[in-house]
Amino acid sequence: MRPTPTLIFDCDGVLVDSEAIAEATLIELLGEWLPDLHAESELRQALGMTTANILRHLEALSRHRLPTDATQRVDSIIEARLAEELQAMPGVAAAIGAIPLPKAVVSNSRRQRVVASLACTGLDALLGEAPIFTADEVEHPKPDPALYRLAAARLGADAEQCLVIEDSVAGVTAAHAAGMTVVGFIGASHIEAGQAARLEAAGAWRVIDHMQHLAELVSDWRGAAQSLPSRRRKR
Repeated sequence: MRPTPTLIFDCDGVLVDSEAIAEATLIELLGEWLPDLHAESELRQALGMTTANILRHLEALSRHRLPTDATQRVDSIIEARLAEELQAMPGVAAAIGAIPLPKAVVSNSRRQRVVASLACTGLDALLGEAPIFTADEVEHPKPDPALYRLAAARLGADAEQCLVIEDSVAGVTAAHAAGMTVVGFIGASHIEAGQAARLEAAGAWRVIDHMQHLAELVSDWRGAAQSLPSRRRKR
């Protein structure tokens, strides 16, 4: 029996550029807490770790000490900022809900943050018991093909039967390396010019800039018999 096609998406990265929000929040707070560090350059090496590990790593490089509740304070502010941006996005739940496929969430964020993001958009109620796979479950928390393969294995799906929605080059690269079809999304905040070309170069099958195009792409993807249609950007 052929596995059922499955839609996988990163609810943080696709809807809002959570890494940019996290980095800006950390730079802001670390400038106050660890003023002897050049936080921005140090974070380029540390991002991808959990918040607690990032803070421990940076504190070890500083003559200053962090507040005892630093991790909780950082995460609370990041989650509040994510919530503000996610709540301002119209039509997300309707766009995802219109896709008649089993769904799963794969995210490079911590599970707590993913659950908060789903609640902000109303997607938690829409997705119900949809499985959630997060960075907590793999050795390397940055986008990793292993996380996508883990999701497919637990879903009982073949990689080629999974359509992934991703906004980052790293996420597209990881899902593509896992053998999945990837739709690049450039509708999130903080995306730089030229992102569409970078997503295509990383292996995105199509690139969209609004969720309303997703249903059409899913239909195209399911209708592809032996080979996928040539890439084209949907407007």
